[in-house]
Parts: sequence; structure tokens; C-alpha cells
Amino acid sequence: MPEIRRVLETSLYVDDLARSRSFYTDILGLPSIGESDRFVAFDAGDGTVLLVFRRGASAAALDVRGQRIPPHDGSGPAHLAFAVDTGELDPWRLRLRAHGVEIESEVRWPRGGTSVYFRDPDGHCLELAAPGVWPTY
Repeated sequence: MPEIRRVLETSLYVDDLARSRSFYTDILGLPSIGESDRFVAFDAGDGTVLLVFRRGASAAALDVRGQRIPPHDGSGPAHLAFAVDTGELDPWRLRLRAHGVEIESEVRWPRGGTSVYFRDPDGHCLELAAPGVWPTY
């Protein structure tokens, strides 16, 4: 069987692209690695990419240099977890609070990991996850 190595990119769909770009850059510190009027691509660390699309902007196929990107879009709150080191949880808590981002909940997992949950401006459930959440992490 061929092997899947990892999730390379994932997408969120938002109503206000500029507002989301500011949130992910200014508050979470993710550098933008590409953008257009349809999306912003962020370096989410360790070779992963977070694509934030303006809702509806990718609902039709897109032709790129004679090749086609299939349509995709989403609605409603999605979930995304960012891997962080355990020692970074307190600085993250302070940073989120300093920017007026409410921590919705925290979970301490049986394997020893901790998850800190909060929302982006579009209501997506974001998680900062320290090692010990999953058998693979």
C-alpha cells in the first residue's frame, strides 16, 4: 500500500479575508507565504500550510496554467489544532488574553498532553495542543 506521510495543507473558509489575515499573522504569528483576492496561505510550521479562503471564492473550479483545481468550500465552524511545546502553553495563554482572545476551554488528556481551545474571528475552533494528546503526538 502506498504511504501517506502527513497532512500538507488544510483549509478554513472565512467571511473577511483581511480580518483573518490580521488574526493569523498578528496574533498567532503565522507568516504569509502567498495570497490573492481568494485566499491567504500561511506557513503553519514543520512543512505544513494553512490556507484561509474567502468563503465562496473557491466554490468554482479554477484553471491555472491549463490545469484545473477542483472546487471546494465550507460553511460553519471547523476545527484545527496547532502543535506547540508544553513549555509554550503559558506564554500562549498570556498572548491570547493580551489580544482579547477568550480561551474557551482546556483539556488535560490521559497521555499527559494539554489542549487550549479558542476561536478565530469566524468562529472556527482552534486548539493549541501539547505532546501527549494522541498516541502519535
